[in-house]
Amino acid sequence: MLSEIRRNPLLIIFFILGMVIVGYIVAALSHMLYSQLVLNPGDFIAVIKDPVVLESIWLTLYTSLISTVLAVILGIPLAYILARYEFYGKDIIEAIVDIPIIIPHTVAGIALFSLLMRRGAVGNAFSKLGIVFQDNIWGIVMAMFFVSCPFFVGTAREGFKSVNPNLERVARTLGASQWESFYQITLPLTFRHIFSGAIMSWARGISEFGSIIIIAYYPMIASTLILARFNTNGLQGSQPIAVLLILVCFVTFVVLRLISKRGKRK
Repeated sequence: MLSEIRRNPLLIIFFILGMVIVGYIVAALSHMLYSQLVLNPGDFIAVIKDPVVLESIWLTLYTSLISTVLAVILGIPLAYILARYEFYGKDIIEAIVDIPIIIPHTVAGIALFSLLMRRGAVGNAFSKLGIVFQDNIWGIVMAMFFVSCPFFVGTAREGFKSVNPNLERVARTLGASQWESFYQITLPLTFRHIFSGAIMSWARGISEFGSIIIIAYYPMIASTLILARFNTNGLQGSQPIAVLLILVCFVTFVVLRLISKRGKRK
């Protein structure tokens, strides 16, 4: 890499510009980590022992995982159709799927609240079945699912596009059913994209905040608790929780990335 940079002056410019992004991210995170773990470790230790904080982080990871499972189950068929077939209205469907990425989080929260609240069109019907979204764990899941599913669908769609459809046709000529050719040929070849999409979807769910506080302020996930502690105790009360969440997410996603790369090598 270094020898290539010396031979190509353009790479030097690109490297410097790219390091601005890396430096900006590192500066923001390292400053908070240093001020908390080095200068004020006592508050961080207290947070680790706080059951309310630990429960909120666990709830964040758990609800995001559920929303990711929903995205995988419902997103794989949609991604496959969008990747394999051309049909009237396909561009409109792709645009609709990407809308949650574009709109502000509070707008998403208002839209979900009007739909899923106890008196909403969908929320009222589900409440009769005992499923409540407003100020409930299922409201958190649905908010995370709304904002994170486009990331999975987009990644899985690109994965299906990368698989030659002739492989499925050959499998069909050899006697495999349509389901068998998909399950035994296409799905394994797309697994890396599906896994990467699931990681992105889970990460996006964990980071969601704006829509969740509108539809389900309680029970508190980590981001909601951080806001509540910031409003009452400022940085001293909120920063230790933020640092703990960063460390948990960093370790989790490093492990997942390593698993993904190991699967790629295999």
